[in-house]
Formats: sequence, structure tokens, C-alpha cells
Amino acid sequence: MKDTRLRVRSLVAALILLALTSLGARAQDASGEFLSDLHDFRVSNYMALDAYYRFSANGDTNILNEIVAGINSANDAINAIAGDTNGVLSAEQVESLNQEFDKFKGLMRDNINDVRKTGYPDLRLVSDMANQALTVNDVASNLYQAAQESSQTDTRPRIEAARSAAVKMAQMMAKYSVRTNSSVSQTFQGSSTEIPLDEQAREFDQLLAGVLQGSTENELKSVLEDVSSKWEFIRSSYINYNEKNVGFVIDRYSKGILSGLATAIELLKDNV
Repeated sequence: MKDTRLRVRSLVAALILLALTSLGARAQDASGEFLSDLHDFRVSNYMALDAYYRFSANGDTNILNEIVAGINSANDAINAIAGDTNGVLSAEQVESLNQEFDKFKGLMRDNINDVRKTGYPDLRLVSDMANQALTVNDVASNLYQAAQESSQTDTRPRIEAARSAAVKMAQMMAKYSVRTNSSVSQTFQGSSTEIPLDEQAREFDQLLAGVLQGSTENELKSVLEDVSSKWEFIRSSYINYNEKNVGFVIDRYSKGILSGLATAIELLKDNV
């Protein structure tokens, strides 16, 4: 009888431990998704900004669709953030991001309408939008850091390096796009405090090096080799950004790098 009670107690203890472990794992997964949503939000905004600069040069409907896709992707991400924070951030923190994003969307809408009506951009409005994009990114970056510090997420260095590299590449792509698609790019390429492209490119070097550290086998090896190859092809264009380069090639390869980094992040998540 005593042995039976001991076995029951042991079984109950094991079930409780299993339940707690499962809850912890689910909470960690949820926090991980929260960080992933914040990351996607930041990249999507810069993708929309890059598309706008190209749209402002020719009013192409296909490029307009890219802007819409970027904004919709950012909308989806922020809705996921607002709907399931798991107590990681306060409602006030999430609302502050939402408010800044609404300002960005309003400016994007006004700038698109200007191009469609007149055939060219209003430089003051474009400058406001570029600066608002930086504000949105700064708020999202601060919340990302706060989420890391306040949650139980087991963030891994290579994943964080890959995410940071992706955001950096999206920023660089948008900044390069405005230089390519306007003869007065210096008027609205962003805040005067923004880091120059050549310095951003060297920062990307370091971030990519962090992603490449560690084992790279099978598909991950192939993906990272492709990212590295594409970066080597366009790196000098970002370093020597004042020289004349082929803008659409830079844009295409930059998007290829972003796609490769997104794949690498997913593969690194599975590589426990």
C-alpha cells in the first residue's frame, strides 16, 4: 500500500513537472513569436519605403503594389503584437508604436497621392515621411530590446545577428533607393543624424560575420553562402555610394540577401 502511494505521488509530481515545462516552452515560443513579429514589422516598413522611392520616379502600378504589400505586412505584424503581448510589453508601449506607425502610413498615403496627381513628389512631405520611418524604427527597436529584457525568451546570438543584419540591409536598400531615384535625394534621405551608407555597410559586414559564426551544414550552408556571395557583389556599391551604379541591380541583390537572411533565421530556429 505504501509503495502504491509513493508511485502515485511520483506520477503526480512527474505530471506537474511536465505541465510546468510545457507551459514554459509555450511561453518561450510565444515570446519568440513576439520578437519575430517586431522584427518583421521593422523590415516591412523599410521595404515599403524603398518601394515608394522607386514609385516616385515613374508612378509604376506594379511598384505601388509593392508599397501596399509592405504596409500590409507591417500591419499584420503590429496587429499580432497588439493582440498577444503575453505581458512582455505594456499596452501603453504597444500603443506608442501604433501611433507612430499610423503617422507613417498617413504620410505614405499623402506622398503616393502627390505622385499620382502631379507626377512628382512633394519634397517636404517625403522628408517628413523619411524622418517618420526612422522614428518608427527607433520606437520598434527600443520595444524589441525591452521585450528581450523582460521576457524569458532564449535569444540566440546568430539569430539576433541575422535579424539585425536584415534590418540593416532594409535600411541601406531604402537609403540607396532614394539616392538612385531622385536628383535631389539629399533633401529627403532621412535625418542628418542617420549613419552614412558606407558606415552602415561596414556594420553589415560585422553582423553578417556574426551570422556566419558556428556550424553551417546542408541547407543553412547553402543559404549563407548565397547571402555572402550576393553581398560581395554589391558591397562596393554601398561603400562607394556616390559613384554611379545600376540601381535596379542593387535593389534586386539586396532583396535576395533579405530573403536569404529570412530563410537562415528559420533554419537557425530549428537548429537547436
